[in-house]
Amino acid sequence: MPQLDRVLPRLDGGAASEVVLEADAPIRCATPLGLQAVTQQPLSRQQVLALVSEIASPAERPSVNTGLNVRVQYALNGHSYTLTQDAASPTLRIVARRADAPVAAVHAPAATRTAPAGAAVVVEPSAFADDATSSAGAGRGAEEDGERRVWRRRATDQSLGPFATAADAKEAMERLLRLQVTRKAADLHLRIGEPPILRTGGDLVRVDGESALDEPTLAAMLWSVMPDKNKAEFDMQWDTDFAHEIAGLSRYRVNVFKDRNGVASVTRTIASETVTVEQMGVTAEVQQLCNLTKGLVLVTGPTGSGKSTTLCALIDLVNRSRRDHIITIEDPIEFVHTSKKCLITQRQVGVHTQSFKSALRAALREDPDIIMVGELRDLETIAIALETAETGHLVFGTLHTSTAASTINRIVDQFPADRQDQIKVMLAESLKGVVSQTLCKKIGGGRVAAREILLVNKAVSSMIREGKTVQINNIIQTQKKLGMETLNDALLHLVKNGSVEPVEAYNKSVEKKDMALKLRALGHDMSGHASEE
Repeated sequence: MPQLDRVLPRLDGGAASEVVLEADAPIRCATPLGLQAVTQQPLSRQQVLALVSEIASPAERPSVNTGLNVRVQYALNGHSYTLTQDAASPTLRIVARRADAPVAAVHAPAATRTAPAGAAVVVEPSAFADDATSSAGAGRGAEEDGERRVWRRRATDQSLGPFATAADAKEAMERLLRLQVTRKAADLHLRIGEPPILRTGGDLVRVDGESALDEPTLAAMLWSVMPDKNKAEFDMQWDTDFAHEIAGLSRYRVNVFKDRNGVASVTRTIASETVTVEQMGVTAEVQQLCNLTKGLVLVTGPTGSGKSTTLCALIDLVNRSRRDHIITIEDPIEFVHTSKKCLITQRQVGVHTQSFKSALRAALREDPDIIMVGELRDLETIAIALETAETGHLVFGTLHTSTAASTINRIVDQFPADRQDQIKVMLAESLKGVVSQTLCKKIGGGRVAAREILLVNKAVSSMIREGKTVQINNIIQTQKKLGMETLNDALLHLVKNGSVEPVEAYNKSVEKKDMALKLRALGHDMSGHASEE
């Protein structure tokens, strides 16, 4: 089935007057509220032409292949559509509109059409079986053992697999989610050909007594809990993120994607209730950052290091202690905050807003005091966050960096060389603190966070402004009395109090040579670790 068959029916009910296919932009619909994006991922010029070529007749394909004077007539479900190229546009832009009256099918039924060779850049994105008739030009089809694959089944097909009803499929999925909570597992991995796998205490463990999952079973289970918006996104992009909740038990962050075997997923447990700074062991000095009226506070660390949980605890502290407006921008919403002393507005990217940057721009018109950005993922979002922090707002955000110094370098390096001096000045003025954390396996089970803490004072601001970030670690070491702490010192403290094994602390360290010396001074033999040299 051509992919435009899912988009063109939007023109039938009057909700949209045009469907716009434009290079370097997502698929959009013209509505009374303006152009509304249907997908998140921008199309390339080749993808735009491939979408149109998929529905073009043989006589129309030459113009489509060249991208000049494209005009295609297409019929679907008794309705006729005209796709014409906007010659005045500086980029390739093709606009689809409803014809005046329903007509008979112009081309062969969708089930019998195949994309022309060389044009199948956009293919059926979410089926999970090989197709011997796959086009040799399927550039975006998955390639396995040298053979092209076409993904025929869509998430929106709602196949029930072996289940009698969708409710049965949902119950099978939620049974595993309840097991995940019972076993106190951080993640649940579901793969074709494998039984369910839980990450418990940092290790992946296959669940005893569970059968290996096949494609129809796993697909039906995932579709049963996947929102319609995410099904459409998965159809187009082959991966998607969404939140799911079992009332009274837990919330979950679900990532569904495809690998060489087909559909797969990873589901992370999110506590139903917000955590507190007291439960998280957040120091008093870091808690003081929540009293600021403006500035930028960053919580950083690798994926799965508990950044979202620490950020939740900080937002909860603000919510309990201040009378302000908090706006959170997340993808997806993980912890659900209830307004206490503060008013809380939570927005999810792709559901309540198109992107982090658009939501952050809009937030400035929504009377915010505190803004939490789930991820500072691109240059424009970082730039807006810095400007917001400078102009009288407190901004919390996350980055995937390991140390405070690398966090500063990452932000500066996002910008072109001719802007970096300006960004250093802005960062020196607006950055108030960086908490870089990692999770360690705890002796006796569970995990515990080790946090590097940088609190920005005049000395640190000067280092940032002058680009001397290599000296920041020295400042942290000499300013312990102010509440600063290096990651190695935090790890060493966990070893001293019996929470973490020395080898685990060494493995989680970024400065391994220094860590090995400190562990050896405590009497731990680190001679087996060659990387300390």
